[in-house]
Amino acid sequence: MNQTRIIVAALSVLIGGFALIAQEPPRGGAAPQRGAQAAPQPMSFFVTSAGKGDGANYGGLDGADAYCQKLATDAGRGAATWRAYLSTQGPNAVNARDRIGAGPWYNARGQRVGMNVAELHGDTIEQARIGNALGKQFSLTEKNTVVNGVGDTPNQHDILTGSQPDGHAYTDANDHTCTNYTSNADGRGSAQLGHSDKQGGNNSSWNSTHGSRGCSQPNLVQTGGAGLLYCFAVQP
Repeated sequence: MNQTRIIVAALSVLIGGFALIAQEPPRGGAAPQRGAQAAPQPMSFFVTSAGKGDGANYGGLDGADAYCQKLATDAGRGAATWRAYLSTQGPNAVNARDRIGAGPWYNARGQRVGMNVAELHGDTIEQARIGNALGKQFSLTEKNTVVNGVGDTPNQHDILTGSQPDGHAYTDANDHTCTNYTSNADGRGSAQLGHSDKQGGNNSSWNSTHGSRGCSQPNLVQTGGAGLLYCFAVQP
């Protein structure tokens, strides 16, 4: 019986020693914190929670950028530099993909929506096969809300881009940008649109699904949108 007690006591001492070793911080530094998580990334991408209300007329690229900057500022992210994801046409045409920075980009919940420009647009076969993370649950507004999409009333998933699927500007004679986002007129051009939920339009493109019926606010609404924009932080 005494021998059994001696063995139990010895085991207790041994186990206690191992516990102290496990708790002892490594030499030269503090013990690592268990369950520690990386801080969430700040928002560097959003869909505008509302359009400007003047159809596709944002006063050109500068006006669209200013609108993105305003909404970001209202959401507490005004320290970053924001750009609207828009391409222009004509002399000195601008590609949307060239004006949004290098990435990565995160939504209002800190979820990564794109690592870089190539991943965002599926530049390689593998990137195109996998696709980016954008979609209804990730393409959030600056208010951390979901944009109405297919099946919702009203459907507002149409996003102004004026871009081809690879993020480049159109080079034909048709107007795909509502006169570079300065027109709200009916019967005078249209704007190329993407779908924030990647649903409908016979393809799953986030940035180039179909053209709008026109450039006025009522025409954008009838097409399935509200004149919304994609906004990216160029310098997060």
